[in-house]
Amino acid sequence: MISYLRGQIKHKSVIPKKDNFVVIDVNGVGYKVFVLDKLINEIKIGDELELYIYTQVAETVLDLYGFKTSPELNFFELLISISGVGPKSALGILQKAKIEDLRAAAQSGSAAALNTISGIGPKTAEKIVTGLKDKLGALASDSPVTWSEDFGDALEALVGLGYGASQARDALAKCQSQESDEKIKEALKYLAGSKK
Repeated sequence: MISYLRGQIKHKSVIPKKDNFVVIDVNGVGYKVFVLDKLINEIKIGDELELYIYTQVAETVLDLYGFKTSPELNFFELLISISGVGPKSALGILQKAKIEDLRAAAQSGSAAALNTISGIGPKTAEKIVTGLKDKLGALASDSPVTWSEDFGDALEALVGLGYGASQARDALAKCQSQESDEKIKEALKYLAGSKK
């Protein structure tokens, strides 16, 4: 079972709304590893990269999922331990939500907000929130976030307009407005200003 890789990036795939991956050359062998979009944006072909790996082995699948830090991998494994959440779903959730935000969602029991942000069904969202609450216990978030349905609606709208999930989330975190429509307007002003 592969649990760690270090090598040179030979290829990276960045296709909107598709699974992002890198091909990492380790001693002449190329490994295709699915990664978070924030990592794709940080790296260049030819860079040296080390990744903590989760290996998915199924009847017709042998996929690798890579993370820059061990805590990211640990949280990913926590998500996939919840019934109804597979590796691709878990990666999709981590694309759009910070670990601290997910902890806050679990603590507040905000399944509706998680459903909006991750794009999964309400039953699975409920399972995730319940599962995380059970597994995380009373673990406090390092950076509490107000996680509301309006936040999720606003994030989804900005991603629909072509902004990256991380970029949109960071802009929304700076907004003072509480209502979804106002949050979107405020975030758009911030995003427009950041392009200048």
